[in-house]
Amino acid sequence: MLTYPDIDPIALQLGPLRIHWYGITYLVGFLGFWALGVLRAKQPHSPVTPEQVGDMLFYGVLGVILGGRLGYIFFYNLPAFLNDPLILFQIWQGGMSFHGGLIGVVIAAAIYSRRYQTGFVRLCDFIAPMMPVGLGAGRIGNFINGELWGAPTSLPWGMIFPGAGPEPRHPSQLYEALLEGVLLFVILWLFSNKARPTGAVCGLFLVAYGAFRCLVEFVRLPDAHIGYLAFGWLTLGQVLTLPMIVLGLALMTFAYRGQGRRETA
Repeated sequence: MLTYPDIDPIALQLGPLRIHWYGITYLVGFLGFWALGVLRAKQPHSPVTPEQVGDMLFYGVLGVILGGRLGYIFFYNLPAFLNDPLILFQIWQGGMSFHGGLIGVVIAAAIYSRRYQTGFVRLCDFIAPMMPVGLGAGRIGNFINGELWGAPTSLPWGMIFPGAGPEPRHPSQLYEALLEGVLLFVILWLFSNKARPTGAVCGLFLVAYGAFRCLVEFVRLPDAHIGYLAFGWLTLGQVLTLPMIVLGLALMTFAYRGQGRRETA
């Protein structure tokens, strides 16, 4: 069994001002996105210039924060919101939904692509390889907060989380940081280094993220107020993620079929 590093969620306090590690992980994700975006924008056929990456990031930040918070409230915590609407603004306590954040980013990309005439799907292909940086950083924030832990385990890397009882549990936040952050970044970055048909990169993102998320959900406990939806193992996270896999497969299929038609035309 490993010892959980009980880290104070507050990284720095200056009088009434509190800077939370969770917020810092989001900042790391945004800065990583900007740095990698500038690098990708220098490649041939990029839909944006390096100078445009900052503007694009501004749209994306709004999409992530608004979509992520609203998604968490409406997907996972609607009764609590109806009881106390102010929890909508308490993002330092966690409570950000990936699926809501993804919807927010898609809407932001649609608005940006329409305004700057970049092509919506091309822009999504450009964005996809940088998204795992924020995903991985966010999961580290969940780990520091001691939230979203896994089911009990006898494996040697199990951890006892504060507030989760005396049993060692899967550090599912770290599983997601490695799969949805590190491994997904490597897969997408290498895949996108070669010319791909439009829609293939964002399609692969949806498929790979969906597969990794569904796998981790088997050892990650669902929110206590929601529980398992069916069969003693099906979670809301899996239900929300399965359509992503279907959409991703459809995008990749259309992308490569379209490429084949262009090559034989």
